[in-house]
Amino acid sequence: MSPHPNPQQRLQKPITITITTPSIASSATPDLLPLPDRSVRERARRDEVASIPTALRSEWIKLTTLRSNVTILTLTPIIGVLLSFILAVVVKIDPDTNKPYNIGETFLFSTWLTIVLAAIAGILMFTSEVQHGTMATAMTAQPARWVTVAAKSAIAAGFGLAMGALGMFGGLSGAVLGGLERGDTSDMTTKALWGLFVATLAPLLGLGIGMIVRHSAAAVSFLLVWVFVLEILIRALVPPNVHRFLPFSAANGLLGTGTGTNTPEMIAAELSRVQDAFLFGGYAAAALTVGTVLLYRRDMS
Repeated sequence: MSPHPNPQQRLQKPITITITTPSIASSATPDLLPLPDRSVRERARRDEVASIPTALRSEWIKLTTLRSNVTILTLTPIIGVLLSFILAVVVKIDPDTNKPYNIGETFLFSTWLTIVLAAIAGILMFTSEVQHGTMATAMTAQPARWVTVAAKSAIAAGFGLAMGALGMFGGLSGAVLGGLERGDTSDMTTKALWGLFVATLAPLLGLGIGMIVRHSAAAVSFLLVWVFVLEILIRALVPPNVHRFLPFSAANGLLGTGTGTNTPEMIAAELSRVQDAFLFGGYAAAALTVGTVLLYRRDMS
């Protein structure tokens, strides 16, 4: 006969309790399922668009308080005056045509340097903030980074337009002060408009380069080496129908300032001004696009 179980052993026997709950999927009705709140997204987008004027004002303050940009803007007309005056008083004869310089040609010569300076100003609009540590604060205050890019692009384009106008005014003033003859001035308006166009796009190209490189000295050095060294070497090594697609070859075509090194083959391969405009604008748009993508992917802290 088996002994009676110990009462403590009976208490230690595990008890299993099964609780059955109805399935949420089977019990919930379509009216109870959460729906995406599109109004929240629409309000957020409207808030981002509404913040553009504030971002523009902020970028304008940054631009006008940055000493380098103020210096560049001040030097632009001075360079125009000096270059035209030197051509009128010292050089006098155009080596390409063996004819005396005239106002119709000389007023635009300094615009080449203007677009380089405008591109440098565009670089500094972004890289100076990164190096001074204010970009992270700006991104915190304005999480929609496309708003920052749009505001910087608008201010940069306006700055380049002002630089182009001041540079041409300086070039015209220097030519007049140097006593040059008027020459053929029938296409001065057309030349001036194309010059203003390329001067407007140049800081956008620089802004894109600055967003990609993020370091002032490195970005400016890359730009200067490309303009004054690499493109010249490429022009000497590749056929004219290839190097005509380079960015500053397109800028040179827009300005219409030919050089004595242009061979008949180079002249025959030149693009029209409209094609050069699309080409240079494409480079600026590509640089801004790549820079914007990197801005979204990089940590600004």
